Amino acid sequence: MRLDKFLVACGIGSRTEVKKILKSGRVTVNQLVEKSAKVHIDEIKDQIAYQGEPVRYEKFVYYLLNKPKGVISATEDSKHRTVLDLLDATARQKEVFPVGRLDIDTHGLLLLTNNGALAHEMLSPKKHVEKLYQAEVAGIMTQEDSSRFAQGIELKDFTCQPADLEIVEVDDSTQMSRVQIRIAEGKFHQVKRMVAACGKEVTDLQRVRMGPLVLDEGLDVGDYRRLNARELELLAIFGVEL
Repeated sequence: MRLDKFLVACGIGSRTEVKKILKSGRVTVNQLVEKSAKVHIDEIKDQIAYQGEPVRYEKFVYYLLNKPKGVISATEDSKHRTVLDLLDATARQKEVFPVGRLDIDTHGLLLLTNNGALAHEMLSPKKHVEKLYQAEVAGIMTQEDSSRFAQGIELKDFTCQPADLEIVEVDDSTQMSRVQIRIAEGKFHQVKRMVAACGKEVTDLQRVRMGPLVLDEGLDVGDYRRLNARELELLAIFGVEL
């Protein structure tokens, strides 16, 4: 790999910025200053350093985002901010994308990566990757509703797979409910449509889990972090290169 491409991929800067950095003599290859952008290096074996700090190559990157409302789960949009606008320069240089989507008014856990094989496995209908949502609902959810979820709710265009509806709290005075919903699908507006089929309306929806990944309670809305080593180990169940 060319040295300038390697440094850009590692988030050191843009192609133009990297060329200036190289000319300034701030990059070493195997302890020797290297100023040429065109020199080829072995990104695995060679020791690359920037301002004395080791620079390591990452083929894939993984971000856990606590998506806020009002942001689109896309890489670009002409009218709204996208989840990519919330991430750092490295994420954009690595061309990450959201694994699945959350509606613009839904918040919570969203994984972003440039690992297409992992995304395919996590979104494949054959894998039945479970998603857990917490919802506030206008109306009183009942055990009858729970039974309908378990049987598979029939919507206009498809019948949902069996799902789990757990009633956490109901408030008769405000006619509101708090529920947890587990589904193994990801159809458009599915959770909202399932609740609507029971004659109620979702007023707030948060995803707190997708497969083995759980929303970090210490992550403020709109904030993100890289996946840690334990979370990467959990993703190994999908059997793809990480």
